[in-house]
Amino acid sequence: MPTDVCLSLGSNLGDRHTLITTAIEQLTRRAGTTLAVSRYYETEPWGFRSPHPFLNVALSLRTDLAPLPLLDLTQQIERELGRTVKSSPGDTYADRPIDIDLIFYADTCLDTPRLTLPHPLMHLRRFVLEPLAEIAPTIVHPTLGRTVSELLEQCPE
Repeated sequence: MPTDVCLSLGSNLGDRHTLITTAIEQLTRRAGTTLAVSRYYETEPWGFRSPHPFLNVALSLRTDLAPLPLLDLTQQIERELGRTVKSSPGDTYADRPIDIDLIFYADTCLDTPRLTLPHPLMHLRRFVLEPLAEIAPTIVHPTLGRTVSELLEQCPE
């Protein structure tokens, strides 16, 4: 059964706009139907220092893929677009050509070693919330009980 998901995409190396656009095209071709794409937001790196600003965008997608196969696909697309190192919890963040994060998978709550849904840091990241509020302001976070718009208003950044 098709499921609506929200993803956050970012890039701060190379041709950022083309990398994000290509990632969106690949996700649409291989995962499902694009429902909405936010405008592009330029932001400072979060969690590390770099002279390279990010472009960030939110994507709403309808997919038949389950959460872990969708995660596998996003990581495959990242590799295809030049990402060689994936951050994991506790790692130091670094510059990257592309980053694709699953933010919401409908109202699914999941906590596995490979994937936590909703994204565990989304409510602390303005670079995720601003684009997401543009395309999905009324989605309610299933554990925090607040809409994306409310989370943006309360974001500490």
